[in-house]
Amino acid sequence: MPESLESWKGLIGSRQVQSKTSQIWSRVPENLKGCGWLLIASLLFTIMTAAIKDVGQRIPVWEILFVRQICVILILSPRLIQSFPGAFKTKRLSLHGARIFCSVCAMATGFTAVIHMSLADATAISFARTLFITLLAAFILKEVVDHKRWGPTIFGFIGVLIVLHPSFDGIDFYAFLAIISAVFVSFIMILTRVLTKTESPVTIMTYQSFGLAIAFAIPAYLYWEVPTVMEFVAMLLTGVVMSMAQYSNIQAYKHGEASAVQPMEYSRLIFAGLIGIMFFQESLDLLTVTGSLVIFAGAAYSVKEMKRDQRNVTDE
Repeated sequence: MPESLESWKGLIGSRQVQSKTSQIWSRVPENLKGCGWLLIASLLFTIMTAAIKDVGQRIPVWEILFVRQICVILILSPRLIQSFPGAFKTKRLSLHGARIFCSVCAMATGFTAVIHMSLADATAISFARTLFITLLAAFILKEVVDHKRWGPTIFGFIGVLIVLHPSFDGIDFYAFLAIISAVFVSFIMILTRVLTKTESPVTIMTYQSFGLAIAFAIPAYLYWEVPTVMEFVAMLLTGVVMSMAQYSNIQAYKHGEASAVQPMEYSRLIFAGLIGIMFFQESLDLLTVTGSLVIFAGAAYSVKEMKRDQRNVTDE
């Protein structure tokens, strides 16, 4: 209990500030809230990637991902314990296994590429997943994909090719790994769509968390390098930051419409460029900037068409 009048004044004042803040926040449009949350998520994901890039100069990527996954499990443990043992009940174990396999491949190739490439280039190439998701949705899920989706998807992929700037000598090996990562990410998205029809988010999260920890444990043990205190702290922080980013991502799509919020994800290109310049002395060449703009233009057009389709459905 506060023991003085000044303490009471301070307590009342803080409550008034909180009340005013909540009132202001409640008046903010839901789509704007969603965009704000996704901007935060994009920044956090980029910070996590930059930390892995930094630590990965000496520590094997398997070790980083294993420590990060253990940290994620510890953060999620209250929710997992609360849901035990129901969270492990599933009739689609093979699909969970396929999703874990794709996640391992996506992370191993993607973060290896990030360690050896500039942040901006690796981030831009990662958006090639949009094309692969469209392809897989058409051929695996049998979704109808018209020119309104194929057009911006192919346009975005052209942007990725500009960033890659392939020559007659081929494509850089680590750029190729980044593309492979984008393919596996697209498979993860398709498998997630299938699983969410019958599985709860807690079940998907549980299998993903423990599956990745077990998968990363073996190569982490085989290639273990004793980290310094700062390196170990950085690896732990990647888990904390990733959990914060995932929470922000969930909040973004909870508050805003997907078509209105999704373009904010492309802010990662900006954050990656700035962090690369400030902390890794990287430079942005003309092709990277041009390719990123083409990718963003394709995404913006796609979102515009989605909004138009939604309006047409509402009018009908």
